[in-house]
Amino acid sequence: MTSLQFTPALQLQTLFVLREDGRILSTREPNPSHGPTFSLVRGPTECACAVHADMPDALADRLVALAREEAPTSAFEAAPVHARRYIALAGETVSAGPAFLFPIAVPTHTGIVTVTDLFQLERNFRGWTAAELSACAPILSVLQDGHAVSVCFSARRSAVAAEAGLETAAAFRGQGLGPRVTAAWAAATRVAGRLPLYSTSWSNHASLAVARKLSLERCASDWSLSP
Repeated sequence: MTSLQFTPALQLQTLFVLREDGRILSTREPNPSHGPTFSLVRGPTECACAVHADMPDALADRLVALAREEAPTSAFEAAPVHARRYIALAGETVSAGPAFLFPIAVPTHTGIVTVTDLFQLERNFRGWTAAELSACAPILSVLQDGHAVSVCFSARRSAVAAEAGLETAAAFRGQGLGPRVTAAWAAATRVAGRLPLYSTSWSNHASLAVARKLSLERCASDWSLSP
């Protein structure tokens, strides 16, 4: 079990591979992507930001200086104070959404199993590789006839925390399977010694509904830019 506490800096370290100076190298996924040009995480007591490693130093310094003027907030849906200036400097495509913490006690359900074989994923979740089984562990699922119909896994995972990834096959949505496997994933992640985290976008209503059903606590707001 872990007693690690959430901070905006921890969120950045879980989402991205960071250089020693805090610059973003890539997303923290089994198959990483470039990552955003700029990312800002705002919490109730502090804020943290990161700029991509390929950003010119002078421009990166301007972004960081602006981010230092952002005040901590619990108004997570509000745009950052300097949103327009960030966009002018770092890119027009905004990705934003809440980050959540799991309660200490999460619901337990029967019928949840750990995915250990690609066969369990092949029918409804094609594209997984053997390497991802370990990189995304723990992977918790509901099976039907030996095949996963809903899975929750570590979409991004550092040494100390992990972000939930959730997928439910189209034919099985609306049956409450998402919250069940997500709760099981959070419990298994804690047992593995990592802090379980759950992030989504403001427009992903299905994902936000899972957070509500599990009584997750909003702890921060993610706001990122891409070209």
